[in-house]
Amino acid sequence: MKYFSLLSFVLILLTACNTGSPEGTENSVDSEEIARLRSENRDLQGQLEEKDSVLNDAIMLFNEIEENLAMINLKDDEIRLRSTNVELPEDGKQWIIQEIQNINYLREENGKKVDELNKMLKSDKLQIAELQTMVNNLLHQIQVQEEEIEMLRLELSDLDREYVELLEAYEEQTEIAFETLKELNKAFYAYGTEDELVQNGVIVKEGGFIGINKKIALKSDFNDDYFTQIDMSKDKTIEVVGKKIRFITDHPSGAYEIVSLGQSHKVVIQDPKSFWKVSKYLVVVVE
Repeated sequence: MKYFSLLSFVLILLTACNTGSPEGTENSVDSEEIARLRSENRDLQGQLEEKDSVLNDAIMLFNEIEENLAMINLKDDEIRLRSTNVELPEDGKQWIIQEIQNINYLREENGKKVDELNKMLKSDKLQIAELQTMVNNLLHQIQVQEEEIEMLRLELSDLDREYVELLEAYEEQTEIAFETLKELNKAFYAYGTEDELVQNGVIVKEGGFIGINKKIALKSDFNDDYFTQIDMSKDKTIEVVGKKIRFITDHPSGAYEIVSLGQSHKVVIQDPKSFWKVSKYLVVVVE
């Protein structure tokens, strides 16, 4: 929504600039401002198209993973039903072995797709909260399914060791799911004076008119190395040193409080999900 609002604002400014000055009276400064606004408009449109493409690709992956999960559940039920036959014929055992191999293939495919989703989220610095929520729900489904598969493994352990060896391959997939969840819980913070943050490629001063009223914002290609990594599910307090502090990145005021003692300040995160919803990067300017 922030992109669409900014686009509307830019378009209104462009219209005002085109209609507010008599023909032939537009000076060079006005021309430069109009050109800058048009350039920003094109950049924002490109960002929107890129974000839509990422979301469409993610939805396609989600659909494929959920289809595989449904198929695995169906095969799991069929195997459990047939394995209850104490006098299972030889061809029945071969069928179970084949179905387990099919399940294993589906799980490997899901592991690759989940890893692809993880890379997609990691490379997209414009965080999509809904997408992260969907990933978390999907990982929960995978974890529940792994528990059901473990139960099936125990049930089949008395039938044939060959079944057990095939099912043990799922343990690797469980590790992939947990690693993905760990990646999603990563957050980053950085603080310093304006000059320090500018020199280290974290923030940039932009906008304004002829150098006046420039706005400080997070640099689009900021320096990742200057940030400190934390786990948003565990680290709820961030310490900052300085006379005064102010946030550059957007974080809801109701999600945190600042406890100050002299030049020592603690950012106490009371609602991590809300605090990191807009951005997983926190930038604080100190004076």
